[in-house]
Amino acid sequence: MEAQAQATVKEALAALYHHPDDSIRTAADRWLQEFQHTLDAWQVADSLLHDESSNLETLIFCSQTLRSKVQRDFEELPAGAFRSLQDSLYVLLKKFNKGPAKVRTQICIAIAALAVHIPVEDWGAGGIVNWLSDEMKAHPEFIPGFLELLIVLPQETSSYKIAARPERRRQFESDLCTSANVAISLLTACMAIDQLKEQVLEGFSSWLRFCRGISASELASHPLVHMALSSLNSDQFLEAAVNVTSELIHATVSHGSGTTAEQLPLIQILVPHIMGLNEQLKDQSKDEEDVKAIARLYADMGESYVDLIAAGSDDSIQIVNALLDVTSHQEFDICSMTFNFWHRLKRNLIRRESYVSYGSEVAIEAERNRRLLMFRPKFESLVSLVSSRVEYPEDYHTFSEEDRRDFRHVRYAVSDVLLDATDVLGGDSTLKVLSTKLAQAYGSCNTQQNPKWQPVEAALFCIQAIAKSVSLEEREILPQVMSMLPCLPHNEQLLLTVCSTIGSFSKWIDAAPAESSILPPLVDILNKGMSTSEDTAAAASMAFKYICEDCRRKFAGSLDGLFQIYHIAISGVGGYKVSSEDSLHLVEALSVVITTLPPESARTALELICQPVINPLQELIHQGDQILQQIPARQLTVHIDRLSSIFSNVKHPEVVAEAVNRYWPTLKIIFDQRAWDTRTMESVCRSCKFAVRTCGRAMGMTIGAMLEEIQTLYQQHKQSCFLYLSSEVIKIFGSDPSCADYLTNLIQILFSHTVQLLRTIQDFTARPDIADDCYLLGSRCIRYCPNLFVPTEMFQRLVDCAMAGITIQHREACKSILSFLSDVFDLPNSSDGGNYREFINTIVLQRGATLTRIMIAALTGALPSGRLEEVSYVLLSLSRAFGENMLNWARESINLIPPQALTDAERLRFLNIISDAASGSSLHTITDRFGEISDVCRRNKTVQDLVQSALRPHDLTFTVVPQQLS
Repeated sequence: MEAQAQATVKEALAALYHHPDDSIRTAADRWLQEFQHTLDAWQVADSLLHDESSNLETLIFCSQTLRSKVQRDFEELPAGAFRSLQDSLYVLLKKFNKGPAKVRTQICIAIAALAVHIPVEDWGAGGIVNWLSDEMKAHPEFIPGFLELLIVLPQETSSYKIAARPERRRQFESDLCTSANVAISLLTACMAIDQLKEQVLEGFSSWLRFCRGISASELASHPLVHMALSSLNSDQFLEAAVNVTSELIHATVSHGSGTTAEQLPLIQILVPHIMGLNEQLKDQSKDEEDVKAIARLYADMGESYVDLIAAGSDDSIQIVNALLDVTSHQEFDICSMTFNFWHRLKRNLIRRESYVSYGSEVAIEAERNRRLLMFRPKFESLVSLVSSRVEYPEDYHTFSEEDRRDFRHVRYAVSDVLLDATDVLGGDSTLKVLSTKLAQAYGSCNTQQNPKWQPVEAALFCIQAIAKSVSLEEREILPQVMSMLPCLPHNEQLLLTVCSTIGSFSKWIDAAPAESSILPPLVDILNKGMSTSEDTAAAASMAFKYICEDCRRKFAGSLDGLFQIYHIAISGVGGYKVSSEDSLHLVEALSVVITTLPPESARTALELICQPVINPLQELIHQGDQILQQIPARQLTVHIDRLSSIFSNVKHPEVVAEAVNRYWPTLKIIFDQRAWDTRTMESVCRSCKFAVRTCGRAMGMTIGAMLEEIQTLYQQHKQSCFLYLSSEVIKIFGSDPSCADYLTNLIQILFSHTVQLLRTIQDFTARPDIADDCYLLGSRCIRYCPNLFVPTEMFQRLVDCAMAGITIQHREACKSILSFLSDVFDLPNSSDGGNYREFINTIVLQRGATLTRIMIAALTGALPSGRLEEVSYVLLSLSRAFGENMLNWARESINLIPPQALTDAERLRFLNIISDAASGSSLHTITDRFGEISDVCRRNKTVQDLVQSALRPHDLTFTVVPQQLS
């Protein structure tokens, strides 16, 4: 039987790697993956690894299989079987001592995983490291394999692929820590073997990363440290030496490493050796990967010792100069390694916590000024260096989309560095540095026969990146920049940046003296941008929005010109290249200007901006119902979305309410004729939502007509956006007694039809949008009108419905359901919630056992671990509201989990967490503790399936007899 299985594996591997038919290769891959989960995979993989006739493909697959089985499926083995596994892995480690390397690495990881699973005494006295020490001494011919295992051991302690219980993992880490000195001694003993030098360095960095317990004074004189530092000048071992040195740096600043004074013996050795690499950094003949390694070391040194550097000694200035050298490197991947250092240095220089040791406010301020003055030239140099990084390459037009994305990433990163610099230099001073670059570029641009626009554009990009940091009172540089903008070359990319610059400085433009008259020529530039290309039109439209928002009062007397721009853009004629999406910026721009007008003027202006939106809709309606039902949704939503923007941004409630009432017949026809069309309904509901938000109670009778419309249409078409719009109505009108009858009827109809749709978890999965908006509406009802909702049978039915859908995988729908349940449990303890305690007690006490079982199933695997906090909060709320009852329900559910998944001690710990939740433990504490239990129950697929089979989260065959609550 085993021989047949081995032959099948070999055939599948041959098909996977060599068969010409894609479908056969796919089927072979699928079979092999399924095979890895079987019990037979243990023996088959082990046998093929020992088989001398196995080829490399078989060896790699079987070593990976055995590694993954040890990691995740160790509990499949019968008690005591680990002995034969341990022996077999040991034989394999010696067999593959000299390779293949991929196979040997998998065997080492498997042995490390086995060491995590089994107690220390099963390796003999002192655990696996002492065992390894004995083996290395007894069998020196196998040292390369043993050394790789020594490297892998500390790395695998943090691997959550190993399905070990948390306490076992912690114990293994502790045992391994106590063996660190033995491991370091083994590595030291291997130093003399030249061909193992790289492995020794790799092992040293691995153990340093894992265990920080070695004192700085001991490391300062340790031969491994001196070997690593001397290897920094070796091309062969540079990367391994850099890894060790980085770990040594981190060791001097890690938590619990002691005071700076205690770490100085090691720091004083590390820093000079690193600084000695500066010439290699500048050596253009040096391999790029080696330069990257050195640059990474400088960045590590800078970030780790930033507190020392920020003190501003002569030595620290030398380090900063070296980091400026890295920043100046032509390769952005190398240059950008220092960006986090500059951010951390900036933060250290400006925050008050860095100076508290100086005592008095006078001393603090004096020291802060001294440091800022000392580092000011360095940050000015930084601004000059990074600003040149954003210049468009000559061949940008040939870039692929991926290259363009990378270039945009460079620009975002440089913008962040420039903002860091402004925190040290001040926005106005940074602007002055950048203006020098702009002046040089502008001068060259005007004097050259074939002017280059790229340097001008780069300088402007940097200037607009720091716009928010420049003071509104700046009068030296910005007036010159603004007067320069209309004179720049007519390049499309440059025009795009010019438009963005205008938008970025909209607040400064508003604060500029009225007599300067800088606004009209800037508006002309934006007009030009809207006529040039879709990209420049997008930037110009956005800038126009910002200008109107911040300079709205300056536009009050020039509405005719604004309306002309608006009508050209909205109509799509007249040469503008503004897309329908970007036109929304113009709609918003006019809307915010209208908000500044008195009501009568606003009423007229609102009519003017609505007409180009409403007229096309009415024209479509006049073509007849058949045409209206057949046209693409886009032809409607482009206009309705503009109406949404108007309703959202014109802050005149009564004026907007009149417009909503006037246009309601048009919207109602679209509701009636397109209720089947999700896209159109989402658009028109969004428009109504903004109308409700802006107008509130000023909507008058229109709100009643709107509610009647959506509840009628929801019964026919079940569009989730009707539920979302209802949530907004509940939020605004829920506490208004005059709307109680409307809202009671709305709640009854919407929920009664929703619970018919959501009976099983399959229904929830098929309609996640309905589930999401339904329970968002339910939570709104609890918060804004519990008196209309909680004392009803519909409330009970919605709780039952929620129980069926808790384990939906859709993130937003799941969160809405969990939030609804926690709102239910929290309500009786709210300020006005005592009136509902009896209703909620009656409902929850009938369902508590099943609800708790489902929630515990969600915690232990039915929901992704990413929902842990939301699930924990529901359990916390339930525990606080139903104390002893909740403990009993939890005990029943936890006892269903088989002993293969949870030990008695783990069950008790689980119950204690729930008991502590009831007694007032914080959500953060409870979530962390639940997380550990959750990890135990999810530690591998077999255990997770056992737990879920026992808890049956989708099994809702219980019966609840609804009680009529008065």
